Amino acid sequence: MKTKARINQTRIELIQGDITRQDTDAIVNAANSSLLGGGGVDGAIHRAAGPELLAETRTLGGCQTGNAKISKGYHLKAQYVIHAVGPVYSRRDSTAAELLASAYRRSLEVGSENHIESIAFPSISTGAYGYPLEEAAPIALKTICDFAQGETQIKQIRFVLFDDQALKVFTNTLAALVQQRSDLHYE
Repeated sequence: MKTKARINQTRIELIQGDITRQDTDAIVNAANSSLLGGGGVDGAIHRAAGPELLAETRTLGGCQTGNAKISKGYHLKAQYVIHAVGPVYSRRDSTAAELLASAYRRSLEVGSENHIESIAFPSISTGAYGYPLEEAAPIALKTICDFAQGETQIKQIRFVLFDDQALKVFTNTLAALVQQRSDLHYE
């Protein structure tokens, strides 16, 4: 199942699949602050890209929560990996939503700075970092819609979701946004 919408000149797609197999210019890694690999999406991307990715990320000096850095894609189809560090979820942390939005926004800004036209995102922070999908999906989709509303050369933003539940939550969230925003339409 594939869901597509458009805002301005940017297509937004929702699919279920494996982010390491995407043929976009860049894929986003839901990274930890060390940028040295880990579990989940982070480990899968490091394994698929090969040891050269770890060698490069060792030179990047880590990354703060809410920020993003770029590396080459090595053995991936994507030319680049944008490493975004989302927050570890805690109901007591009033900055979690702001940091999650920042991780998505900074990924798009880094992509723009590097002339990327297509980018694939996982659902950042919803795995080991425990961010509830129902709270994370509206933040992710609103942030990318707000970014695409402005001038950008990014023509395609794809969310590659791991399972049926994540796809369902993102699909329902996108449907609600299409209802709310006059600048967002299904294709």
